[in-house]
Amino acid sequence: MASLAEVRVEEAEPMENESQARPEELRLLEALLFASNEPLDTATLAKRMPEGVDVKAALEQLQADYALRGVNLVRVANKWTFRTAGDLAWLMTRESTETRRLSRAAIEVLAIIAYHQPVTRAEIEEIRGVVTSKGTLDVLLETGWIKPRGRRKTPGRPLTFGTTEDFLSQFTLEQLGDLPGLEELKGTGLLDSRLPTGFSVPTPSDDPTLREDEDPLEPGEDLDLALAPAVEPETSEAAPEGGNDDGGDGGGDGGTED
Repeated sequence: MASLAEVRVEEAEPMENESQARPEELRLLEALLFASNEPLDTATLAKRMPEGVDVKAALEQLQADYALRGVNLVRVANKWTFRTAGDLAWLMTRESTETRRLSRAAIEVLAIIAYHQPVTRAEIEEIRGVVTSKGTLDVLLETGWIKPRGRRKTPGRPLTFGTTEDFLSQFTLEQLGDLPGLEELKGTGLLDSRLPTGFSVPTPSDDPTLREDEDPLEPGEDLDLALAPAVEPETSEAAPEGGNDDGGDGGGDGGTED
């Protein structure tokens, strides 16, 4: 007669096997991810998998299987995709990297939007201390790293800007909370260690829901609106004073930005 310890071992083994995804399930999941030209979320994958499959557990198992390979399974903005292993990225530089140097102004504006979103053009200018060229925002819109979120409930109803999933993908971030904080920025030398008292770096939010002070964009409003805005009746009067900073969606830059 088997001892109590042996019985417990025999009963435990099937439970361990049940927690592991079957090879066929992993093959299906692998095929779906390879065939897709964009990252897929868990819900989308679950619809294509057989009923009863624990997709989350299968993804984690598949991620572990690929951890030491030339291609890794990574999660970007809560979606899954295969990427070249980070230590082998240099092999693909010529084939996959398009060199496009951003100006210092564009990098500053992108950083402000990432950390302070939702933010208007006027708020960006207040943080930077200089007038922001519309061309700078155009460049960032064209990269697909930022987008108009809505309109601020203030006079002029300026556009509010935020980052996109392409921004997370470009910088290999799972979420905005993975952006470096104050201590990390100081440690890398990107911030002066002698900062003013009370200086802080905001914690960005991934919540796409509009804030209480934001209105949704009108039907038909998209990136084209920001790139080629309609001329406001009062634009011609405000332009000579460089005061058209109420929304970032019109006017020039006053010539104060490099």
